[in-house]
Amino acid sequence: MIGGAGYHSGRTPARSERAAMTARRDPINPTDDAARALARDLVAGARFAALGVLDPETGAPVVSRVALALDEGGCPVTLISDLAAHARALAADPRAGLLVGEPGAKGDPLTHPRMSIAVLAETVDRGGPDHARLRVLWLKRHPKAKLYVDFGDFRFVRLRPTGAALNGGFGRAYRLTPEDLAARDGRIGPP
Repeated sequence: MIGGAGYHSGRTPARSERAAMTARRDPINPTDDAARALARDLVAGARFAALGVLDPETGAPVVSRVALALDEGGCPVTLISDLAAHARALAADPRAGLLVGEPGAKGDPLTHPRMSIAVLAETVDRGGPDHARLRVLWLKRHPKAKLYVDFGDFRFVRLRPTGAALNGGFGRAYRLTPEDLAARDGRIGPP
């Protein structure tokens, strides 16, 4: 049957035709205002996150659950004991990953938005003015932390974003810059 289903002319497709046939659509969408807003909402709504670090002894990745809040500039902050393995890991290598976004009560967990944020950890000096401001913000967000926030081995750690991958659900993937994640007034971190 000529020209019907299953017909093959025997002709080899031209290079441009082959390229078009094998070209795949980039799964990463252009970052738009809706993606930026979703990313900011995910961070602002996160009370907890998964923190990924590299074990300084083995180099293996290690993930911990940490409590989370935002500083005055919208930068993620956590409170970590010096006794925690992830505190030692961040002291050795401040690069880390933060995963925010919780699955909803219904449906496939992979349809719910989540974001992986590359961060640089900065320990906040306990004697500095930043510590006092963060303590007030932290206790508003995590009031039960008043039991241990003043223990000598606990430190605030600012998790300064260097980039992020947002998955807003199936077909909604975006790459974000620190500027995309900045608070609406443009600041990341303290004024």
